[in-house]
Amino acid sequence: MDETAKKLLILQYCPSVTWKDQYLLLKHDPHLRKMTHLTAAEIARITGRSIKQAQIILHEFNSVSYNHLYSSLTKSQTTFVPIFDQRYPEPLKRLPQPPWVLFAIGDVRLMKHDRILAVVGARNGDEYGRKALQTIIPGLVEKHISIISGLAKGIDAFSHEEALNAGGKTIAVIAGGFQHFYPKENIALARQIARDGLILSEYAPHIKPERWQFPARNRIVSGLSGGVLIVQAAKKSGSLITANFAMEQGVDVFAVPGPITHPLSEGVHSLIADGAKIVHCADDILAELGM
Repeated sequence: MDETAKKLLILQYCPSVTWKDQYLLLKHDPHLRKMTHLTAAEIARITGRSIKQAQIILHEFNSVSYNHLYSSLTKSQTTFVPIFDQRYPEPLKRLPQPPWVLFAIGDVRLMKHDRILAVVGARNGDEYGRKALQTIIPGLVEKHISIISGLAKGIDAFSHEEALNAGGKTIAVIAGGFQHFYPKENIALARQIARDGLILSEYAPHIKPERWQFPARNRIVSGLSGGVLIVQAAKKSGSLITANFAMEQGVDVFAVPGPITHPLSEGVHSLIADGAKIVHCADDILAELGM
């Protein structure tokens, strides 16, 4: 690991350092060559933080041992992929707020797979949603499409499971770090994905998931995808955030219609009204993707 990557890794273990702080530090010094020599006053000037806040950042940075971090990541079979690494996916670099780093467990080559479909939906997805995925996903897997989702309860978990059941590849993008998989009921599924697919996070392994991280990770899910499929979503579902990210990124949005009396159909039907493509089978998606 080169010196820039080492310093960027250390920054991920500084609790006071934000995405914006990293942006400003990298803008000031793209290779972070001066990072170990900066004073609190210089950090304050670069980041716009107070002197006291800058002193805390400096203390945190100087208190972290790279060798300890590297050893810990190696033992947990975690791969560190900074934004300037050739393994880092190009589409994520074009996001308004690209993750500065990715932590990965599994086959990192899947990040740059050119056939990835996001599948997201309600956390209280039911048998209708599962059966829809059982109908659609095997046909996608036959065409070597990898399924990406967020390892949440319901539709996320169903989509990962059905991809694996069909002998396909799946990618899980999580909120928080790898030491704190959420929900706990999906830990066994996470282990299977780590073995047969890929798990990604922009957070260091020790970071506990926060509520704001769940919608934030959706930009990565849609950013890596050639299309986003919504299956069961209420009127104010978080899945609609992923759909909106996709639309902003110019990514096709697909939706599985549901019973008109079901509350989990409201968000989906709203997307269809806004132009999302209706999906009844895998061929509906494959045709749009030119497969």
